[in-house]
Amino acid sequence: QVHLEESGGGSVQAGGSLTLSCVASTSIFGFLTMGWHRQPPGKERELVAQITSGSSSNYVDSVAGRFTISRDNAKNTVNLQMNSLKPEDTAVYYCAASPQSRSGPFRSWGQGTQVTVSS
Repeated sequence: QVHLEESGGGSVQAGGSLTLSCVASTSIFGFLTMGWHRQPPGKERELVAQITSGSSSNYVDSVAGRFTISRDNAKNTVNLQMNSLKPEDTAVYYCAASPQSRSGPFRSWGQGTQVTVSS
């Protein structure tokens, strides 16, 4: 298990930006696939973006072109830059780690951070 701690959530108006950060407490961060998931109110949790150990990334269609996931292995950190936010982006966002270098399944989860986008 990897301890993950998110920060950076908050409230913003539509069209605004937020950056979420997640710090992982592990000596093998560089070998992990990291992901950001979200769970909107009353809906299932979904994978928003993931980045492999080799820094290849992919996104769910609804955020492609607006969100950017990045990692800093020296700081054990993965970030999610969110631009052009929409009310439908409102959700609790979770950082997650997979022991696989190129994919999930995600085994470790942060506590979540709330993102609220108002119209």
